[in-house]
Amino acid sequence: MQINNITSAVGANRRRKRVGRGIGSGHGKTCGRGSKGHASRSGGGARRMTEGGQMPIFRRIAKRGFSNANFRTEYELVNLGTLDKRFDDGEVVDFANLRRNRLVHKADALVKVLGKGELTKKLTVEAHAFSEAAKQAIEKAGGSVKLIERADPAEQWRAKRRTKSKTASTAKAKPAPRPKAEPANESE
Repeated sequence: MQINNITSAVGANRRRKRVGRGIGSGHGKTCGRGSKGHASRSGGGARRMTEGGQMPIFRRIAKRGFSNANFRTEYELVNLGTLDKRFDDGEVVDFANLRRNRLVHKADALVKVLGKGELTKKLTVEAHAFSEAAKQAIEKAGGSVKLIERADPAEQWRAKRRTKSKTASTAKAKPAPRPKAEPANESE
């Protein structure tokens, strides 16, 4: 075997389709898109699951059953390397400081600190959750970890449902009857 005999596997390197290069290429004029219509335009083509005007399947099927999506916990993630860059030695890293430094975006977000990166500063970090590696790295650097207590999401959901049902029931309630006016005396 010699180096000039070595080739790539059959079908490994395909030539790209060069469209709009004349009639002889087979991909000239309409470039393999056919003529006219939505699909022939740039940026065109039907979106996924389009059914051509008939009622889509996800609207035809009844939505039933329990969904755990209401109780899912989503965190905004912050890495140790980012904390090391943005904060000074001995500083307290709480929710307000994270918002000020634009590391957390939502006002009601839950924050989780992850162990990616290296921490060289002594920081007091307050968050809703910590990875085990992050916890160890913060304590190793001489800092401390404080867990922010948060309400149980299931209980929050129940409270939200209760307030909704109360407002609905008060809206449906009939107003109190008006007091009857006493008849005027005719003898006077």
